[in-house]
Amino acid sequence: MKISPATISQIERRYEEAEAAMARPDLDAAEFVKLSKEYAELEPVVKAARALSGCQKEIADLEALLSSGEADAEMRALANDELQELRAQLPQAERALALQLLPKDAADARPAMLEIRAGTGGDEAALFAGDLLRMYQRYADEQGWKMEIISASPSEQGGFKEVVASVNGVGVFAKLKFESGVHRVQRVPVTESGGRIHTSAATVAVLPEAEDVDVQINEATDLKIDIFRASGAGGQHVNTTDSAVRITHLPTGLVVIQQDQRSQHKNKEKAMKVLRTRLYELERERTHSEQAGARKAMVGSGDRSERIRTYNFPQGRVTDHRINLTLHRLPEILEGPGLQEVISALMAEDEAARLAQLDGVG
Repeated sequence: MKISPATISQIERRYEEAEAAMARPDLDAAEFVKLSKEYAELEPVVKAARALSGCQKEIADLEALLSSGEADAEMRALANDELQELRAQLPQAERALALQLLPKDAADARPAMLEIRAGTGGDEAALFAGDLLRMYQRYADEQGWKMEIISASPSEQGGFKEVVASVNGVGVFAKLKFESGVHRVQRVPVTESGGRIHTSAATVAVLPEAEDVDVQINEATDLKIDIFRASGAGGQHVNTTDSAVRITHLPTGLVVIQQDQRSQHKNKEKAMKVLRTRLYELERERTHSEQAGARKAMVGSGDRSERIRTYNFPQGRVTDHRINLTLHRLPEILEGPGLQEVISALMAEDEAARLAQLDGVG
């Protein structure tokens, strides 16, 4: 992708303006925070722009030297070698800047709400949902993230019918957002006496967590809050107090139930966190649909009904159907560390698709 010197100059000028504005003594706190954020966002762009600009200048200087006829034979040979190296580096420098210039998903830097639900397959699907949860827990540990279970509905066999977790850390949503969709498993269940391979599925949804300012909720008019006695698995404290909370968002009909905590206050707090995140995602989906004309990205739409990946135990392989990637490293992927290779491939494919669209190819 060709990037003009004028574009580079414009980026550097805005960066310098933001830097100078931040040093003004009359700047109020809110404006300083706003400028600091812009400055931090521009910094990697400027770094890539200056690297490209330096490469372009060196090429121009060497070409001028070679065309001047002033250099001796030895100098010309050295200049030619250096010129070939710089010309080979130029596309990489252009791509690095183009990637920095791609429109950013405002949610990429946010924490995420991870929801896993057992699909077709009964107990085996619930066990697989538990396997996926452990995979993401180990991956989160590898990334230095913090993962907290918000609510869980265990199955009798040891898996989960449904589990919701909050994941906090650097770049959480940017990496985990590609995990949304249907995950399919092919294996012989422990309960299968005939050794037949069964196919089961679990659905994963990854939503960027909302902040209070993102979603305006009027508790007096928008919410119906019911308090009731907790039920189901939960130990000796279940059915002893009216601590479970059901929140219904009247404008959308969204319902969130939280009963994992003994405290009614804590259950309400967690339910509100889940509700805000789901409302924020509804708004994001609406905005993205309007902006992109509901364009489906190369790595998939993120639709929770879309089959995205198959985990085949007899063959020890994992296949991501969106990018036709197959890795025969199933144990390592389910243990967490191997998942990064899959996510990196998805991120690279997404970048390539967006670059192609920026070039007018896609």
